[in-house]
Amino acid sequence: MKTTVATLKKMKEENNKITMLTCYDYSTAKLMDAVGVEILLVGDSLGNTMLGYENTLPVTMEDMIAHTAAVSRGAKNALILGDMPFMSYQTSVYDAVKNAGRFMKEAGANAVKLEGGARVCPQIKAIVEADIPVCAHIGLTPQSVNAFGGFKVQGKSVEAARTLIEDAKRVEEAGACMVVLEGIPARLAEIITDTVSIPTIGIGAGAGCDGQVLVYQDMLGMFTDYVPKFVKQFANVGEVMSRAFADYMQEVKAGTFPAPEHTYKISDEVIEALTKEKNA
Repeated sequence: MKTTVATLKKMKEENNKITMLTCYDYSTAKLMDAVGVEILLVGDSLGNTMLGYENTLPVTMEDMIAHTAAVSRGAKNALILGDMPFMSYQTSVYDAVKNAGRFMKEAGANAVKLEGGARVCPQIKAIVEADIPVCAHIGLTPQSVNAFGGFKVQGKSVEAARTLIEDAKRVEEAGACMVVLEGIPARLAEIITDTVSIPTIGIGAGAGCDGQVLVYQDMLGMFTDYVPKFVKQFANVGEVMSRAFADYMQEVKAGTFPAPEHTYKISDEVIEALTKEKNA
């Protein structure tokens, strides 16, 4: 059954935890969808994990559309959440609605996500009025890395905590259907979760949120440039992949791959005929 924003709202009401993972391609989307992950976030984190950028800022709408479309083709039940990249919504309300619409029309997304609290409420409101569900994102917002002076935990002072609580209220009032809480203290995340009626999705925000999200390469040990404190590696797939690549190289160089069982046969008569033609 297709996960919708109504499904997620009901899950919060019933205290049924929501699972979200980043996803950037068709094959991975099929695997995640098959086990029942409710939300696949096509995050602008693909700038780091897939494209090798230092941060998410260089990611374009074209990048996001291509990857979101691939995920949409692979997942039939999960809600597909497209991450609006840097400068795709900050410039104007018009740009925000237009680019959100591209996610729906060109990429098959079911909702979009954008970073920021009260300051992006006009964009959230306008996108929602265009019948496009919006997931807000507050706390440590990676697109603001330069303004923050790095990737730092947010909301640790009384004033900063109050601002985040107010941001959560404001994005809900603007029409957001859920909100990602990133890089904030766990007890503050619990307060925010109890304050708003929309689902909260935590990443580095403790277990008190209504759901959790991780970058899948982080939780599988595939991305090792840096590992945030909040990441748990559920499997070391990166090590398995490295070993398989090395084994492949060894067998190719030794001439043991491909073996007979990996090759196609041809009749002796055809070979004999070809040999005669060659020697004629």
